[in-house]
Amino acid sequence: MEPEKGDLPVLVQGLYKTFGRQRVLNGINLTVPRGQTVAVLGQSGTGKSVLLKLLIRLQQPDAGLIRIHEQAIGGLPLDQLSELRKRIGFLFQQAALYDSLTVAENVAFPLERHTSLSPAERRDRARELLSNVGMEQHMAKMPSEISGGMQKRVGLARALALDPDLLLFDEPTAGLDPITAGEIGMLILELKEKRKITSLVVTHDIHGARSFSDQIVVLHGGNILIQGTLEDLQNSRDEFVVRFLSQAA
Repeated sequence: MEPEKGDLPVLVQGLYKTFGRQRVLNGINLTVPRGQTVAVLGQSGTGKSVLLKLLIRLQQPDAGLIRIHEQAIGGLPLDQLSELRKRIGFLFQQAALYDSLTVAENVAFPLERHTSLSPAERRDRARELLSNVGMEQHMAKMPSEISGGMQKRVGLARALALDPDLLLFDEPTAGLDPITAGEIGMLILELKEKRKITSLVVTHDIHGARSFSDQIVVLHGGNILIQGTLEDLQNSRDEFVVRFLSQAA
């Protein structure tokens, strides 16, 4: 059964994006059903990260429709776009923590900007969020004092600060050792199971995607070759999909 329109927090139709003579996205269609985790897989340079930037309008598409929570974002006024972005958590590839702020201050930063919570309430909320990702004991440290995997955890805690119902992940396991990457994957899975959060995860890590995704998208040459379950991918006869899966086996 096809999901109802209201059950699609992310809907992309006919999305095109070029940079100079390079066509990065070639009229792609994509859906992310409510409460599911969808992983977008592909080789480096295939437009995965560009797709995320388009979804929060950090970049503009050449053509196509993007609906987030049933709102077409293309012509959305900036004040409405800002309100919509509060419902979206974004975990950047490098965590993008502020070097001059402590771990706790990084997590509390969105609360300071977008809520009326008191300083004490913000500290309590930051402690709770960091506890959820196993980082409560590192609240007073600076980002430079913790590992890359820990920074990703702090970035995830900050992405959750405003209690979003949609999370966007840009290569959440890139540069991490297999154990730490597995821990990040487990956190993504827990968010879906415990908080029913909808997630779109851009990654080249097919092993991780297998563990935490409901659906997998394969992006290649600016086109989506397939969107479906792991079983759908395994049954695909597309030459690139078959080769991609075999290389990751």
